[in-house]
Amino acid sequence: QALALSCRAFFWLVSLLLSSLIWFIAVKASDPRDEPLQKGLLIFGVMFSVLLQEAFRFLYYKLLRKAIEGLVALSEDGCSPISIQQMAYVAGVGFGLMSGAFSMINLLADALGPGTVGIHGDSQLYFLTSAFMTMVLIFLHTFWGILFFHGCEHRRWWEIMAVVVMHLAVSGSTFCNPLYVGSLVPSYLLMAAAATWAYLLSGGSAQNLRRFLLCK
Repeated sequence: QALALSCRAFFWLVSLLLSSLIWFIAVKASDPRDEPLQKGLLIFGVMFSVLLQEAFRFLYYKLLRKAIEGLVALSEDGCSPISIQQMAYVAGVGFGLMSGAFSMINLLADALGPGTVGIHGDSQLYFLTSAFMTMVLIFLHTFWGILFFHGCEHRRWWEIMAVVVMHLAVSGSTFCNPLYVGSLVPSYLLMAAAATWAYLLSGGSAQNLRRFLLCK
């Protein structure tokens, strides 16, 4: 599972590198003084990055499926030592942790200065809201991994499309900043919906949840 976690982080890094390279070329090839164009390129870069990440998520699922089939062929009892559900969870965690790590790196880089947050009347909650946004993205990537793999495994393409749409919606909501309510509230609502959905797909039930809360 540690290897799967590392591989998933590597896949996310590759998708980030490719999307950043394309956005960098587009910015350099355009007029930097054209603000509407630059904003449009930024939106294009974010949306393209999301689609590329989901494409790499699918490629990683295909790679894991081949690996599990190989393990089944080599095992004596014809069973895989790890299920696709476990791999989906590990893959989602790896994706989320790497995404959160890069978010924190960018945040810490901004914290080095120069300048003071809120000095021109802007919100002073930048670092706090960024921390909450990073947390919700880590959880969302974990739940999205479970939903995405379940959709691929059972050929429910609408589940895959639901993950892509949610990912686009959360990333697009960040353009509401510095109106942080416009990004945090929808993101946390989507996280609650994705968590419930992933819990049910993993075999969870209301009775199991009640037993867990009551420590039974």
